[in-house]
Amino acid sequence: MAKARYARSQSKRLSTFKLVLSMLFMLTVVLLMLFALGIVSLPVSSDEAPLNDISSFRRRAVERAEGLGRRGDQWTEILSWEPRAFIYHNFLSKEECEYLIGLAKPHMAKSTVVDSATGRSKDSRVRTSSGMFLKRGRDKIIRDIEKRIADFTFIPVEHGEGLQVLHYEVGQKYDAHFDYFLDEFNTKNGGQRIATLLMYLSDVEEGGETVFPSAKGNISSVPWWDELSECGKKGLAVKPKMGNALLFWSMRPDATLDPSSLHGGCPVIKGNKWSSTKWMHLEEYKV
Repeated sequence: MAKARYARSQSKRLSTFKLVLSMLFMLTVVLLMLFALGIVSLPVSSDEAPLNDISSFRRRAVERAEGLGRRGDQWTEILSWEPRAFIYHNFLSKEECEYLIGLAKPHMAKSTVVDSATGRSKDSRVRTSSGMFLKRGRDKIIRDIEKRIADFTFIPVEHGEGLQVLHYEVGQKYDAHFDYFLDEFNTKNGGQRIATLLMYLSDVEEGGETVFPSAKGNISSVPWWDELSECGKKGLAVKPKMGNALLFWSMRPDATLDPSSLHGGCPVIKGNKWSSTKWMHLEEYKV
C-alpha cells in the first residue's frame, strides 16, 4: 500500500515537472519569435555613451513604419527625468525633412501664441518665428511619419494635432513657455496636451537650442555643453540636428501638470532653423 502511494506521488511530481518544462519551452519559442519579428528588442549599452547622470543609456530602435528615404541607425537617448525627455536619433530621413520644408515654405506666416485669458491665438514678441500647419493624414508621407510618432510615443495617431512646421531666422526665438493649457477653451477638443514631439528638420550653425530652464539635474554634464550658446547654458539644452526628434512630456505619470516641462527656443545666431512640432492630447483630437 505504501509502495503504491509512493509510486503515485512520484508520478505526480514527474507530471508537474513535465508541465513546467513544457511551459518554459513554449515561452522560449514565443520570445524567439518576437525577437525575430522585431517586436521585442533588448536594451544595449554603447561603449561610446557618456558616463554622466543625465544620459548614458541607449537602445537600438526597430524601424516600425515605412517612410521616404533612408534613415541611419536609430537609438533612443534619455535626456532627463524631470521633465521626462528623450531624444530619438535619426527619427526622420533627410528626404523627409526636406519634404516637410518644401510643403510648408509657400504658406509660412508669423507664428502666434495662445492667450491664457481667452484661449485664442494672438501675436506676441515672445515668439518671433514663422510657421504653418499640415493637416493630419494629409498624404502618405505625412501618415507614415504620424504612424511612426504613435509607435514611438504609444499615443494613438488620433490624439495628435496636425504637424506644425516652424522656421527661425537669425535672431528669432521663442521665450520659455508651457505646452499645456491653463484655460478651458483649448481643452474642449482632446483634453489637455500630454506630450510634445519636436522634430529638427535642419542643422543650425550656432544657437537655436531647445532649452529647459527648470529641468532638474546636472545640466552641464551633457557632452555638447561646450557647443551651446549663452542662452543654451541657462538650462538643460538640446542642439538641433537634422532628423533627430525630442520627445518631452507636459504631464507626469499621475496626470498632473509638470512645471519642469517649461521650455523655450534660443535665438538663432548663425544659420536657419527648421523644425516640426506634434502636440498630443489625452483624448482624441478632432480635426
